[in-house]
Amino acid sequence: MNRQPTPQERTDQVRSLLEAHWDDDRGWCVPNPGTYPHLWLWDSCFHAIIWANLGDSRALRELDAVLEGQLADGMVPHMRYGGGPADTWLGPLASSSSLTQPPMFGHAIKVLREQGLKPSTETIARARRGLDWLWEHRRTDDGLIYIVHPWEGGNDHSPRWDDWGAPGRTKADYSRPARTAWNKDRMQDISFADDGAAQWSSVFVTCPASFNAYVAFNFAELGAALDDGELTDRAQLLSTAMDTYLWDEDEQLWSDLALVGGGASARIPTSDGVMGALVTTDRTKAEAALNQLEDPARFGSDYGPTNVARTHPSYDPGTYWRGTAWPPLNYLFWLAELRWGRTEAAGRLSDRTVRAAVESGWAEYWNPETGEGLGAIPQSWTGLVVAMLEKGPR
Repeated sequence: MNRQPTPQERTDQVRSLLEAHWDDDRGWCVPNPGTYPHLWLWDSCFHAIIWANLGDSRALRELDAVLEGQLADGMVPHMRYGGGPADTWLGPLASSSSLTQPPMFGHAIKVLREQGLKPSTETIARARRGLDWLWEHRRTDDGLIYIVHPWEGGNDHSPRWDDWGAPGRTKADYSRPARTAWNKDRMQDISFADDGAAQWSSVFVTCPASFNAYVAFNFAELGAALDDGELTDRAQLLSTAMDTYLWDEDEQLWSDLALVGGGASARIPTSDGVMGALVTTDRTKAEAALNQLEDPARFGSDYGPTNVARTHPSYDPGTYWRGTAWPPLNYLFWLAELRWGRTEAAGRLSDRTVRAAVESGWAEYWNPETGEGLGAIPQSWTGLVVAMLEKGPR
């Protein structure tokens, strides 16, 4: 019987992964040198969390790099360009995109402080301004947070966007290049604020369950880290709005609410709909959603949760955001399991994620049924397993 690597050996592998992708001149890890040569908001927040778990002060530089791109009114762009010609089709700005992304910097600050690292006063202030911007500029009258482009949600080819006219609604006609081209075209529908931040779209505006959960979670995490009651209160208000307007009793998940365009696809059962368990105070809802992560009729699979329910017609375990498993989602599911004291489920999820990360070659994402690595290989954010080693593998 082959000896299984120790947690320390796995930790050393993660360190080697991040070292290989670190750009000392810019102060951040490129997710993958060939495929992703820029900085992405939530990627670098996850990198900061990984560095912190490695006990490496580069966590501070990585987080600083995310927030140094903040626009004048407070929005944190989802990309900072890493050199070469600017991708100006992402908005009017020359050095960054005009879109945002899940604001994982609140959680990152809390993790860094727990690991004995001290983000600067300026970095903390920027993080708070970034969350303030979402609260002040992207909130509906019902108290939900909206996005104006699929790239802002992080899950840019999700079947939940299908009813906006995106190509590839079925397995037979899905094409990643065609879908990406459609996403690029949606930039033409956006209006921008004076500082370059995207503010509205004439065709695509929606309140995603996952994005609302991420925002509420980061309000709660930064509020806890700073003992800031206003942030904590905002987290609770947003969580309550999610339970009121986004809970889908039939699916036992949180679903999206379309504001401009869209349709029934907003209710397609994706594992993003479990993310409300990070913030809800309703144990019944949280456990009903979390239980589906291991249910083979829903998201349960050998290499971690599928991104689309396995019984849904759009499920494809080998296609980008159409069923594949994602390490950052697994990390957040793991945090949600722990939040509700479900340590055995958290341990099983850790086991599956660590095994898949290694067998896939530290891939960007993987086939949840076979563990085959997909996307960019290796990808830095898969090093998040270093934070999950405490509960596995066994």
